[in-house]
Amino acid sequence: MTTCPRCQQLVNSQAIDCPHCRTPLKAFGHPGIPLYQATQTEFLCDRCLYHEDDSCTYDKRPFAKTCTLYHDKTEPLVTEDIVKLTPGNPVTVIKRWCYRYRGILFIVGLIGISLAIALSN
Repeated sequence: MTTCPRCQQLVNSQAIDCPHCRTPLKAFGHPGIPLYQATQTEFLCDRCLYHEDDSCTYDKRPFAKTCTLYHDKTEPLVTEDIVKLTPGNPVTVIKRWCYRYRGILFIVGLIGISLAIALSN
């Protein structure tokens, strides 16, 4: 649940617009494109990373009240989630390897069967 920037009511995070005040919450009516909105007295560009490094090409810059590309300059651009790759159970590792290389194993199996048939004659 998120809050509406205009009426401060709780709204479903997938809602396209606020059911209370009809403020658009998603850009272009698409639930996957968030629409960032400033309050009545400030602009988004004052806190935006792209405005700070001068890479923003939005035509309403530096007085934008709504933006789809806004990124707060106090937050990191990429989260540093490090995934540890643990080997796990040896049987599971072998199953994953066989699944990953099943095409090569199929070709090697065909060659093995062909050689067995050729040598038996």
